[in-house]
Amino acid sequence: MTRLAAVAGTLGISLSAVFVRLADVAPTTAAVFRTGYAIPALVAVRLAATRRDDRPPAARRLSFAAGLLLAADLAAWHASIGMIGAGIATLVANLQVIIVGLLAWFIHRERPSLAAFLGVPVALSGILLLGGLGRSDAYGSNPVGGVLLAVLAAACYSGFLLVFRHSNRGHLAPSAGPLLDATLGAAAGSLLLSLFDEGFSLVPEWPAHGWLIALALGSQVVSWLLISHALPRLAALDTSVLLLMQPAATILWAQFLFDEDLSSAQWWGAAAVFAGIAVAALRGAVRPTLTPREGAGRGST
Repeated sequence: MTRLAAVAGTLGISLSAVFVRLADVAPTTAAVFRTGYAIPALVAVRLAATRRDDRPPAARRLSFAAGLLLAADLAAWHASIGMIGAGIATLVANLQVIIVGLLAWFIHRERPSLAAFLGVPVALSGILLLGGLGRSDAYGSNPVGGVLLAVLAAACYSGFLLVFRHSNRGHLAPSAGPLLDATLGAAAGSLLLSLFDEGFSLVPEWPAHGWLIALALGSQVVSWLLISHALPRLAALDTSVLLLMQPAATILWAQFLFDEDLSSAQWWGAAAVFAGIAVAALRGAVRPTLTPREGAGRGST
């Protein structure tokens, strides 16, 4: 059941870019409604939780701050979807698997694994190809801009993950608690960023509004709660496979629903980026630091 919940959550998140593209609204409009509609649902789940949230106010403020980084990630990623399509935007945004390892090296002095270093040049070569190399057959209204925004989204999401993880380290809390704090931060950050988005609107029309509700409740709430519950209970290999399932599924959705017709060079680039992410995901982006006692008694997690 744990694996089933994780798979269901991952497939739900893989539809995020699809909902954003179907809504066809400004990037910050999608971000504001995605987080805004999620907040009441997360409040209800949090109030229904039986486990006590023992986090101190400082930890909750840090989760909120992590949400500000999530807002930047959502705005950049939503914009990239409009430029280069749902599939490629999601694939490039998943470079966070590699970037987290590199950021942890600089910030927390956690040593990146060899896999993280090997994945970088492979992924970078793929990014160059996804940009279209100036070819007229490249898919997207702005392939270069879309890829660069997706890379920016990956960097912001990596920062979010590191801050969010640090804010909850050593504290017991129901999954909805930290997620609610981060979503509040993301909503506040999205509203701030909307001031710089000329296309922002608080009154999207139907059916756009329906797709935004599906994005908020389906991807932001249900899917994330399933994943937050399942991941700590899964082995590392299961988690790595799930990390790869999301962009792969999104590419399939995009091909089926939108016929995102990539050029041959972009398909090779997609394969290279996926390979770079796979190396880091399956082998781990950060080297584990174990004490002698932990190393002696630790099997798969």
